[in-house]
Amino acid sequence: MEHNWGYGLWSLVLINSLVFIIFAFSFTRPRSWTDWRTFGTFAAFIVALFTEMYGFPLTIYLLSGWLGNYLPGNALFGHNAGHLWYTVLGMSGDPHQNPIHTISEWLIWGGLIFLAVTWRYLYRAQQEHVLATTGPYAVIRHPQYAAFIVIMSGFLLQWPTLLTLLMFPILVRMYIHLARLEEREARASFGGDYERYATATPGFLPRLNRKKTATHEK
Repeated sequence: MEHNWGYGLWSLVLINSLVFIIFAFSFTRPRSWTDWRTFGTFAAFIVALFTEMYGFPLTIYLLSGWLGNYLPGNALFGHNAGHLWYTVLGMSGDPHQNPIHTISEWLIWGGLIFLAVTWRYLYRAQQEHVLATTGPYAVIRHPQYAAFIVIMSGFLLQWPTLLTLLMFPILVRMYIHLARLEEREARASFGGDYERYATATPGFLPRLNRKKTATHEK
């Protein structure tokens, strides 16, 4: 694959994959087999993504017959064609300056920042041997997993591939399963305190009428 098409850049595949995987590892610290399996699947998602972004455009090849309806042959395997939503919607100009790309960047970097902030509150609670109920944990019970889902959604919006589209629902299901396991552990450790917290705080999606509900309860 010619480098002027933006592929065959395996050093970028390696560097980008390592950056995101190491960052994710530093805030998840997998311990159990379930933790490692979930983290490994996320790592595979990241590697598959950057392999097609900078290494080899497998999705473009497999969908070339269909994508040929949207792009001429000489542009089909160009790097910009990998922005599939941009391509299929018939948009023009630089895809990196497109609102779709901008939204995806907000999701990716916003999710990463949220993940880092969340870890501070969780780490503090673990050090004090108390239940994490402040900061992001005051809004949802599983902000770390929600952050990972947001990050992956941003990548799918920016650069969807057949492999990552297949892996996304598997990872979401694994995060939900992992959250349930952690909830059972929290109930065993904190008993009624966790029951009250779980009753008042949603799992993954914040309540839009949270302030109104809180005021009514007072």
